[in-house]
Amino acid sequence: MDADLMLVAGIILGVLSIPAALSAYTHGRGSRMSAAIVLIAVVLIAVAINETPSGYSFPDLPNVFGRVFGRLFN
Repeated sequence: MDADLMLVAGIILGVLSIPAALSAYTHGRGSRMSAAIVLIAVVLIAVAINETPSGYSFPDLPNVFGRVFGRLFN
């Protein structure tokens, strides 16, 4: 798996786990599944940052998303 793809997948999973965690919290249920998704997202982001020699910065994120979605839809 490419480092850019891992970073994008980790960010998307992290963002999508927020509504699940809030829903579980408001309904008084345990949020084990959303916690597991957050853990997977953190691991994906950490591996992506570790595999990229120069690392990522916030201004690079739109380009990373563009490259990944460009490869996906091309």
